Amino acid sequence: MAQGPEKRSGVLKKLLNDPFDAVDEMVEGFVAAHEDLVRLVGPRVVCRKAAERTKVGIVTGGGSGHEPAFLGYVGRGLADAAAIGNVFAAPSPDVCLEAIRAASGGLGVLLLYGNYSGDILNFGIAAERAAAEGIATRTVVVTDDVASAGRVEVNKRRGIAGDVFVIKCAGAMAERGASLDDVERVARDANRATHSMGVALSACEVPGSERLSFELADDEMEIGLGIHGEPGVRRGPLMTADEIAAILVEALLADLDQPTGNDLALLVNGLGATARLDLYVLYRAARQGLERAGNRVSRSLVGEYVTSLEMAGASVTVTTLNAELAELLDAPARAVGFVR
Repeated sequence: MAQGPEKRSGVLKKLLNDPFDAVDEMVEGFVAAHEDLVRLVGPRVVCRKAAERTKVGIVTGGGSGHEPAFLGYVGRGLADAAAIGNVFAAPSPDVCLEAIRAASGGLGVLLLYGNYSGDILNFGIAAERAAAEGIATRTVVVTDDVASAGRVEVNKRRGIAGDVFVIKCAGAMAERGASLDDVERVARDANRATHSMGVALSACEVPGSERLSFELADDEMEIGLGIHGEPGVRRGPLMTADEIAAILVEALLADLDQPTGNDLALLVNGLGATARLDLYVLYRAARQGLERAGNRVSRSLVGEYVTSLEMAGASVTVTTLNAELAELLDAPARAVGFVR
């Protein structure tokens, strides 16, 4: 397994100027590098180039440090705008409102973001202000992290890498010209069908803090840790990829309505400092475990989709597919973080 970036006296080396300028400089660099896909419409608000038709708008967003989320999902067949906050912090209501305005084409706007209190508060304030301006909004919070709450308290679960599948399905539905009701319905269906669990091998460091986000010994790992360093459900000695995959797959299967006979989309997501070699080894084991249980993996993603700065580790996400969700996942899309 990857060991993460080199440490200097307990502090990770970073390619930054002033840490407190890092987010704005990152956004500026992102837009400059990908000006064929996106444009900057306000401080920390990135919008896609003009859509080919009037459609329901999709807005996503959250704290920085999870790149390519959320900037990387602005593009055709995905989100229309993203609101960006400080590292691991929600975007402000003003930034969220500007993103809603940028995505609005007169048919309403769907807000999609992870289930975190700051995001819920600030996007909620922005939605109220948008309503006063005559912009209809709906909200779906992503709740895919099975480690953060049980099945009877799904509404308390965090949103992690499952954001990818939910944004993809909702974005594809909106691209078809569907109504706000139908785009919201698809987002809720995709969220209910999506389940994730992760493992951390090392901590990250928030720029400017000069300390790691949590302590984890070199020979330890933590199962179920959140993407901001929220506590997991199990800490212990480092295991092999096969052993880790078995734990994650067992938890994911236990969370499905039925553990066998499913058509699945499988995402193995790196948390920022894990080599592709490691991720494909983990994918191999996770897929074998899912298929041994009598499921079919018909769609796969492997790479960095929702990271946690330079945290070493990975998450495994499965989405149970029906015909509609499978077709929406297959629909064309083009953004920095997702091409189909």
